[in-house]
Amino acid sequence: MILQSLAGLPAFLLYFCTAIVVVVAYLFVYTRVTPHDEFQLIRDNDPAAAIALGLSLVGFVLPVVSAIAHSANIVDCLIWSAIALIVQIAVFFIVKIPVPNLSAKIAAGELAAAIWLGLASLAAGALNAASMIY
Repeated sequence: MILQSLAGLPAFLLYFCTAIVVVVAYLFVYTRVTPHDEFQLIRDNDPAAAIALGLSLVGFVLPVVSAIAHSANIVDCLIWSAIALIVQIAVFFIVKIPVPNLSAKIAAGELAAAIWLGLASLAAGALNAASMIY
């Protein structure tokens, strides 16, 4: 019985490790695209940076979860994870339209800008995840 339960362990490990890799890749790419240094701001105790980055990460992870649940294989999952990354990058640039100095505001610790970016990222991620039903 236990061996039957553990039969899915290799697939779990493959998808879980893949998810960790795509999350690290997302954080690497996203923090290079944004003009402000999120991790330095977080180290400097800037809650705006933590809110914006944290919610964007959740907005990225939601479609990754959907990709894991619905993908035919690991390559399919990676492709849809890359699409999720592109969507989150696009959201960053789109939300800057009504708030052109968004990065400066986040770097200055302004919570309204961070919440706007974070929740827009989360909303896009939820829509992205829901759209990955195929």
